[in-house]
Amino acid sequence: MRIIAGSTVLVALLSLSIWAQQPAGKAAPTASAVKIVSASELAAIVAKQPADKNGNQTFIQLAQYSVNMEHRVIGQAASVHEQDAELFYVIDGAGTLVTGGKLVEEKRTNEANLTGTSIQGGASRKVSKGDWILVPEGVPHQFPAVEGNLTLMSVHLPRKS
Repeated sequence: MRIIAGSTVLVALLSLSIWAQQPAGKAAPTASAVKIVSASELAAIVAKQPADKNGNQTFIQLAQYSVNMEHRVIGQAASVHEQDAELFYVIDGAGTLVTGGKLVEEKRTNEANLTGTSIQGGASRKVSKGDWILVPEGVPHQFPAVEGNLTLMSVHLPRKS
């Protein structure tokens, strides 16, 4: 039930974000552009996540927006998205989220993103099933540790040009 409620809220937030960013004078997307993933489809996507390794899967795509399933069994590298906020919903499991601070061994992955091996001076918080997390653009973030597994939905929310 929490998956359905979380998915519904996520789709509503994404829809509101898309609507708010429509340029003046440009036609809004038509009803055929609406993307729906049912609760059973989402449960099947979650069930397909590998039990022994990290994995990512995009399951909704609309223009510059995508909703991803991120599954973690071990920690991941730290990231900074310079042009996107990132919204996470914890579908299952628990782990540690570190935000803020400075990337260690910073490297540019593309024109809008940086990565690092870890974060120095960030704040650590435990996250678990049902939690929502909104990381503003430009803020280092990392899930360095998981407790068994951590399955998240993530949406990158581009800043308005």
